[in-house]
Amino acid sequence: MRSAAASSGNQMTPQDLARAIVDYASDRKAIDIVQLDLRRMIGYTDYFVICSGRTERQTKAIHDSIYVGLKSTHRRLPERVEGLPGARWILMDYLDVVVHVFVPETREYYRLEQLWGEAPAQALRAGSS
Repeated sequence: MRSAAASSGNQMTPQDLARAIVDYASDRKAIDIVQLDLRRMIGYTDYFVICSGRTERQTKAIHDSIYVGLKSTHRRLPERVEGLPGARWILMDYLDVVVHVFVPETREYYRLEQLWGEAPAQALRAGSS
């Protein structure tokens, strides 16, 4: 079931959504931004966008930028957000795109890029395609 925002007529393709997320994360100086294309591997999402903030405070700022940007500009809200209180790994589920915002130590520990190593990956930054 899609969220009310997703069915409101303000449609974005999953690629457009991932691109917007990358731009909002970059606005808050996210580092090591990677987009994993999972369309041929799993059925519950099309992309993971994975990025890092240097500190918990920065990961919260990255979350806030994505959340507010997508809400105000695209009328999109995540289906759920996890990890915000501790901010070492924040997960934002936008259905077609799942966002993972890590501090570096937590990202290294969980190694999502290696776990999903068969997925086509693209290192990104704002303005790149």
